[in-house]
Amino acid sequence: MMEYKVPAALITAPGSGHGKSMVTAALARLHRNAGLNVRVFKHGPDYLDPMVLEVASGNPVYQLHPWMTGEDECRWRLAEAAQTADVILVEGSMGLFDGNPSSGDLAKLVGIPALPVIDAKGMAQTFGAIALGLASFDPELPVYQVIANKTGSAYHGDLLRVSLPEGVRFLGAIPRNDAMNIPDRHLGLIQAAEMNDLGEKLDQAAAVLASAGLDVLPQPVSFHFAPPKAPEQHLLGRRIAVARDAAFGFIYRANLDLLSAMGAELRYFSPLQDVEMPEADALWLPGGYPELHAQRLSENRSMLASIRAFHGAGKPILAECGGLMACAEVLTDPDGKEHSLLGLLPGRATMAKRLTALGLQSLETNLGSLRGHTYHHSTLETPWQPVAKARKQAGSEGEAVYCARKLVASYFHAYFPSAPAFVAAIFRGETVGFS
Repeated sequence: MMEYKVPAALITAPGSGHGKSMVTAALARLHRNAGLNVRVFKHGPDYLDPMVLEVASGNPVYQLHPWMTGEDECRWRLAEAAQTADVILVEGSMGLFDGNPSSGDLAKLVGIPALPVIDAKGMAQTFGAIALGLASFDPELPVYQVIANKTGSAYHGDLLRVSLPEGVRFLGAIPRNDAMNIPDRHLGLIQAAEMNDLGEKLDQAAAVLASAGLDVLPQPVSFHFAPPKAPEQHLLGRRIAVARDAAFGFIYRANLDLLSAMGAELRYFSPLQDVEMPEADALWLPGGYPELHAQRLSENRSMLASIRAFHGAGKPILAECGGLMACAEVLTDPDGKEHSLLGLLPGRATMAKRLTALGLQSLETNLGSLRGHTYHHSTLETPWQPVAKARKQAGSEGEAVYCARKLVASYFHAYFPSAPAFVAAIFRGETVGFS
């Protein structure tokens, strides 16, 4: 087992909304612009932040979550990155101690310190109290430094600095600046591919951090590398068409890696722009924003006909969340307008005015426990009865799973490496079992 020592930190906050996502991206860009090889990871099930972090760092971004991805995978992904990285950053989720397992739990598992970003707007000495609470709440979790965000002046930064308890150092004060903001929508940040000026924006944000003295590296951390066993070649020779564009972009990089490692040939296409599917043995319709592109999808009749023909030929399809919505007969968009879509699944998907489901879930199968999450603002009305239901972490019923004619559809977003054999069975078109 090899050991690698690399500067590393988990960028966290007291809660959502403190700006940790943009601070993480700006730090990654700052170190990358200095000529360093930067690797960034994201705690928890998130598709949108990693898109921005990949642009910021110039490297692939993977999810780390002790429950969803597994503890061993968290350790080896970091250790693998440490072989070549000059610095490793992990963006936390929600607040430092929120969730089960929390960002703090991940930091303890892999042995990296937590670096809180605290929104200091409208705050003075209370900044020190919050820092003290974060640093002392769990004695096993080291918090050596904090970052103040959205400060109003140099004097404001001085007030925050002197308020800190002994043992917690003030790393820097980030002034309020438009460069530190990225627009969002109902499911989170705008997708990176939709922002033509993202690179320029990240360079500006990196300059803001440099002026605040945040160009120093975190403390070195030791990582131990134990490579996982190579997956079996369950998909050798199989061609999988993967929908990938502005409407279907919620894809874990680890899912793609696994499919390739199992022998599949991935063929990407755009249901929005292409006229038909590529030649393939199976189809994956991942999540995304079909509700924002429903009119274009419905007007691309040749593509709809191509996918319907694929389904009619009895070939396997996996449709997740946005993919499920696209499979419905009708999708009602956020403005209440109806659009005719694939019709592979009878019924209607309708956008709601609020979040309708959120959280980690698992699907128990005859080939292992498939883990993942759910997060959507829509509902589905269908006469079909589910063949199974996922389970929430707390144990209650989660998302329904629908199966018919080799179509597997659900709002459930799966992390494929948690149950490789089951995922392979779906894409081979085999009858899958649930327990």
